[in-house]
Formats: sequence, structure tokens, C-alpha cells
Amino acid sequence: MEVTKEEQESKGRFVAIDGDMEAGEMTYSIANDGQLLIVDHTGVDESYKGKGVGKILFEHLVSSARAEERKVMPLCPFTRAMFKKNKDDWDVLRHNSL
Repeated sequence: MEVTKEEQESKGRFVAIDGDMEAGEMTYSIANDGQLLIVDHTGVDESYKGKGVGKILFEHLVSSARAEERKVMPLCPFTRAMFKKNKDDWDVLRHNSL
């Protein structure tokens, strides 16, 4: 499965692609002069539910935030839950976001 990142001025998303099928996406808004990613939605196609697509998207979010020295504010319930389970990833979490 390949994950791509698409960003425009104030919005972005990570997209999980399996062949020619979009398996899932994680969308976010960009704030604080590009330093903050506000994750608002994670969605997985029904045929890919339970196959770890959301986790793959989360891992790409964290990796990208680290590489670009950005912080994450998880408004999406899935992303909030992933941060609560993965305290090793809190280095990219915006202070007081959970």
C-alpha cells in the first residue's frame, strides 16, 4: 500500500492507495503559519476496514510532522485515540491537545 500526501494552501490529506483503489484518507487543516496540522477526519473504505489502513495513515502523519518540525492537533476521534495509545508519538502532539 502506498501513501501519498497532498497539500494546498490551508488544507491537506494523506491518502492510502492500493493499486488503483483509494483505501483511506486522513484530512487536516494547516494553521500557525504552517506549523500546526489540525487533523479533522480519518476515513477508510468499507472493503479495507480492519486491515490497518488507519494506522498506516497515522504513522505517515507522525513521520511527516517530525520531518517537517510541525505539531499535530487531533480533532478526529481516531487520531486522538491513536495518540492516547502511542505515547512515543507525543513529541509531535500540540501541548494540551488530548
